[in-house]
This record gives sequence, structure tokens and C-alpha cells, in this order.
Amino acid sequence: MREIVLDTETTGLDPYQGHRLIEIGCIELVNRFPTGKVYHRYVYPERDIPAEAFAVHGIGLDQLKDQPVFADIADELVEFLGEAPLVAHNAHFDFTFINAELERAARRTLPRDRLIDTLMLARRKHPGGSNRLDD
Repeated sequence: MREIVLDTETTGLDPYQGHRLIEIGCIELVNRFPTGKVYHRYVYPERDIPAEAFAVHGIGLDQLKDQPVFADIADELVEFLGEAPLVAHNAHFDFTFINAELERAARRTLPRDRLIDTLMLARRKHPGGSNRLDD
């Protein structure tokens, strides 16, 4: 079974208030083992990066000025993802940003039923405990 584990970095918390994706990293798993196939891109956000977001990920606009805009990488990302389930910690956050960027690039969005959210799984397994990605 093929799955894609992914994570994103962004300029903020809400793509519908103008925040943009600035980094996406994906690892392919087959039968829950990494295959060695990865997809990683930085993306020029076409806007500033607020200090609050920079404090989280440490990626500045100067690092992204020569990177492609999302529309330029949309097709290669969708091809890498294929039809596989998408695994992420707080998957709704990543998924919302990816789909907002796909919409902006006039591409088909990804269906929600492909998501596997490890944050939700951790909350079920360890109610009341820390469910940070580092934990």
C-alpha cells in the first residue's frame, strides 16, 4: 500500500486570509516503509512572511526569492501525490493550504477522504496528554 507522509510550512494560519504555503516536504511509504522517493520544494509566497511565522519555521523571504511560485510546481506535486492516502500531523491544516494553493493555480483540489491525521490518532490514543509532533 502506497502512502505519502507530508508536512508544510506557511506564512500564517489561514490561506483564505492571504497566507501562503512556502515549503512542502513529502516522503513515499510502501507498506509503511520509506521507499527513498521524496518530494521537497520551497515556494515563493508572493507576499511577506510575518515575524510570528518566521519564529516558527525560520524561513525568510530572502531565502525564497529565487524559488518558483506554487502554480509552477502544482502539477509535479499532484503527480508525486498520485492517489495515495496523505498522512500528516494536524492534516487539516496542511490539507487546507495545499487545496487553497491548488485552487489559486486553477487545479483540481484533493478530496478530504484521503487524509490520515496523526494528531487526531494521538489524541484518541493519549487523551489529555501532549500530542505535539515532537512527542
